[in-house]
Amino acid sequence: MIEILVQNPLILLFIVTATGYALGRIKIQGSSLGVAAVLFVGLAVGALDPRLALPEIIFLMGLVIFVYTVGLSSGPGFFASFNRRGLRDNLFVLGVLGVVALIAAGLGLLLSLKATITAGMFAGSLTNTPALAGLLDTLRAAGAPGDLEAALAEPVVGYSVAYPMGVLGVILALAVCQRLWQIDYRRESEQLRQFNLVEQEIYNRTVRVTRPEVVDIPLQTLSAQHRWAVVLTRIKRGDQLFLADGETRLALGDLINVLGAPDQVDRVTTQLGEATPEHLELDRSLYDFRRIFVSNPDIAGRRLADLRLPERFGALVTRVRQGDIDLLADGNTVVELGDRVRVVAKRDAMRDLSDFFGDSYKALSEVNLLSFGLGLTLGLLVGQIPIPLPGGVTLTLGNAGGPLIVALILGSLRRTGPIVWTLPYSANLTLRQMGLILLLAGIGVRSGYVFLDTFRQSGGYLIFLAGAAITLSAALLTLWIGYRLLKIPFPLLTGMLSALHTQPAALGYAVEQADNEIPNIGYALVFPISTIAKILLTQILYLLLR
Repeated sequence: MIEILVQNPLILLFIVTATGYALGRIKIQGSSLGVAAVLFVGLAVGALDPRLALPEIIFLMGLVIFVYTVGLSSGPGFFASFNRRGLRDNLFVLGVLGVVALIAAGLGLLLSLKATITAGMFAGSLTNTPALAGLLDTLRAAGAPGDLEAALAEPVVGYSVAYPMGVLGVILALAVCQRLWQIDYRRESEQLRQFNLVEQEIYNRTVRVTRPEVVDIPLQTLSAQHRWAVVLTRIKRGDQLFLADGETRLALGDLINVLGAPDQVDRVTTQLGEATPEHLELDRSLYDFRRIFVSNPDIAGRRLADLRLPERFGALVTRVRQGDIDLLADGNTVVELGDRVRVVAKRDAMRDLSDFFGDSYKALSEVNLLSFGLGLTLGLLVGQIPIPLPGGVTLTLGNAGGPLIVALILGSLRRTGPIVWTLPYSANLTLRQMGLILLLAGIGVRSGYVFLDTFRQSGGYLIFLAGAAITLSAALLTLWIGYRLLKIPFPLLTGMLSALHTQPAALGYAVEQADNEIPNIGYALVFPISTIAKILLTQILYLLLR
């Protein structure tokens, strides 16, 4: 059987991914490893024979597809979060990394480890391959004393022994802390509703206008003054029924349909008048409503206000369903390919609205390879740009950092002229899952035998224990300070922790636990600065301990 797997890497790949995926579905006390189980199966299989390996292109393809799709979906939320607390969060991550580097230096001195091994162990504990590559480049450029080949092998030994616990330790810390602190992911995620990544409870109520102070004032003025986060749809004045818009002025006795979160609806009800038992939303005598699938690339990435639906079709969009999440719509809501919009309009306008939005699942059955390929190419090119730093050190963002940063920018832009950069929700999710599985399988199979072999060597267990201490210190410090002291919502913090450890496996686990995309926002928020910091700290460790 081993010979078959050695000769057929594709069979090896599919056995590892299928077995890992199946094991990841198994729940123990309500928790499961999810797709991260692919990594552990890969480690186990790779440890069987040194000849078992997957082509490097599989690992690289998985890496770039995963980080690029994460960046596309996280772009708008990334820049929104950075405007709020992003500076604080990045400084927090830098502080944790600085403390962890000191812990690594202390352990290296205590255990009398070589500077090369200690630095490699630090990079492996945080599973940061670019940091290891930067250290090896430094050794080559500096002409390490003695046997250069032996010196170049030492960081790899420290890295490979510490690496598996760098993955396991983060997931273990997340599992323990979420159980110990009894994390309610839904309640935590509610604090981040502004990212539009969490299901909103939407309530419908018909209100009778009885407050004189709101009469004869445009609705857009009232909404701005009172900061209403609701959608006002149908208005009934006597026997006349019509749709509200920003210029509509209310009159005493009007019935108005208010749509929004329960607390917001209650507040608006008090400011307008009083609730009534009537249900204007059920009156379909003149205005009807339906869900329409967005498949027209000409409108993808545009705000609802820019589509001018009231003027062109006499219609309103009240909700937008993105994936499995229903969002309250307003003029600033951006529609994406694959969204389902709920429109209210007269029956005879429905066909024109369907044509306008596209309403075709078939049209989105293929990924736009032009924009996808251009974006990935640009990301890979950016990743190769050398960045000079003080002290003669040069670094690159690599195959992870370049595509991620480019994807964040393109995801925030959404479109450039006729090119739509974003992907339909379902396509993004499928590509991301496939990329992560390829990445984890590649890492696991490639690392399995090296880990087992180096662990057997004299002193291997000391490096393993020291690496585990570094990993757990970084994870527990991040979680405790971030959650307990800085009050960072736990789903966002898990993504930040995954980025601090450069760990897609932990990110996949975090996303499954949160059951939303918020960990991806945290990952994207601190990934660039944490990657650069780890590259520098690894080389500083070597220079100081040498």
